[in-house]
Amino acid sequence: MHRTLRIILAGLLIAACCGPKNGDYQLHILTSNDVHGTYFDSTYVDGSTQNSMLAAYYYVDSVRNAVGKENVVLLDDGDFLQGNNAAYYYNYVETGVPHVFSRMVDYMDYDAVTWGNHDVEPGHDVYDRVSKEIEGFGIPFLGGNAIREDNGEPYFPIYTILKKNGLKVAVLGFNNANIKAWLDEDIWSGMRFESLLPLVQQDVDMVIAKEKPQVVIVCVHSGTGDGDGAVLESQGMDLYKSLKGVDVLVCAHDHRPFVTDNGSIALLNSGSHSRNLGHGIVNLSIKKGKVVAKSVSSGLIAIDKGKADPEMRKAFQKDYEAVKAFTLREVGELKADLNLSDAFAGMSDYLNLIHTVSLGCEPAQISVAAPLTQRGVIKAGKLVFNDLFTLYQYENQLFVIKMSGQEVKDFLEASYDLWIRTASNPGDRVLNIRNAPDTRTGLERWSFVNASFNFDSMAGINYTVDVTKPAGSRISISSMADGSAFDTNATYNVAMTSYRASGGGGTMDKIGIDTDRIDERVVRKYPEIREMIYEYLKEHGSIDPAVIGDPSVIGHWEFVPERITGPAIARDMRLVFGD
Repeated sequence: MHRTLRIILAGLLIAACCGPKNGDYQLHILTSNDVHGTYFDSTYVDGSTQNSMLAAYYYVDSVRNAVGKENVVLLDDGDFLQGNNAAYYYNYVETGVPHVFSRMVDYMDYDAVTWGNHDVEPGHDVYDRVSKEIEGFGIPFLGGNAIREDNGEPYFPIYTILKKNGLKVAVLGFNNANIKAWLDEDIWSGMRFESLLPLVQQDVDMVIAKEKPQVVIVCVHSGTGDGDGAVLESQGMDLYKSLKGVDVLVCAHDHRPFVTDNGSIALLNSGSHSRNLGHGIVNLSIKKGKVVAKSVSSGLIAIDKGKADPEMRKAFQKDYEAVKAFTLREVGELKADLNLSDAFAGMSDYLNLIHTVSLGCEPAQISVAAPLTQRGVIKAGKLVFNDLFTLYQYENQLFVIKMSGQEVKDFLEASYDLWIRTASNPGDRVLNIRNAPDTRTGLERWSFVNASFNFDSMAGINYTVDVTKPAGSRISISSMADGSAFDTNATYNVAMTSYRASGGGGTMDKIGIDTDRIDERVVRKYPEIREMIYEYLKEHGSIDPAVIGDPSVIGHWEFVPERITGPAIARDMRLVFGD
């Protein structure tokens, strides 16, 4: 036989034996996303059981035992480095050992991880370290739309190829495209984030041409959305409707459990906080090395928080104890109960604290703040570090920026337009709420129409919000907090979160401030707001409503007229929060 022919035949034999064999295959895709630090099944304060990765592993292990590990793909779709004391502790405090999340995804044997917007939030030091740790465990860390400014290449890999029971499975991963609108550029310096449309399809086409996989999975840390192309941070349904050559699309970000499929592509969004696993199934038939038939289905696996894997819990018990000890450190005293939901009815001690801390940052004259937590009461008495996460759950920095007096007024008009509706008598609704199915549970309940973390109030000035007036004409600013005149033509130094200053929530864009050029307005940048609350406690020793509510510092605001707002808001608050 001619040597060249022998080589060709040998190559064909190798290709045949290395490719998938003829037959029917079933591949199970399990997905987590937005775990937000829910690593452990026990809370740190009272020991009550919570949703956790420990419990998720019980179900992952069960599926692997039922169908064979070689038939299971396990993926995470981002937002794992923020939201809980444990994430904070291993992000910033205990940095001398691999991050507990890195070690957990290794223990659970994840096949790939995609980073999310809240994984960008801790900054380069954290996500660069964690990505190297995860990759060191042999787990790809994906983020194909984060493009390096120096050479135009992806900051993290676009895709990885998995081998599952002889099948070649391509997994592509992408972060949220809207990061520039929320986070200060210092945090993601050296890169830019591209829209997922048309990038994902281009990368899918490239991977299919190069790798010729039998199964293609795309993970995007992007909300499901409505599929109308209108929301940059929620491009999931846009992709679902348009992608070609993709079997499973994994979405995240919006914390809304949602799955769907049309037989040829499945969309999986497991929600958040280790409450569910997304579960996609790909059935395919192989003949002569080619896929001759394929179908997909989608589902959710509800996680029972009480079913934490005992061996995994044991393996990470020392980590839990370390986080618990850190969490229960005493940090000061609270002089009176702090009811977080009070912030939606008017001035509250909760936001007065944030305003007071912000106005203590030179050269701030006015403070902007919104409630980041809807429910809960922090009881008077000893405060522990855990309470700081209840008060302020995000790693937002504080910026002081220049705004005109007219922009200040316009900002308030835009904010309260989200918060309230026009009312003319005490029987009208004042808070902008509705009775509708909860997007996460499907159960009907009263809730705010708009995202409540965009309900900004201001301090450092005195003003009223007239609920009888139409949108755009409700705000009347009488003076600065110290009684001096407020001038719409003057320039003021306004303290606000880096999220808001960067365009988060869209309020700045609504009033015509170009957040792409926000650095031209920034006069000072401060650390994370939670850290500044901690520093306030170290200096003052306590949170005292009489101190943080000083009208000569924070001013005063209220809804008017009281004959309408008094009964109406009280009724609305009962609908949303109960008695």
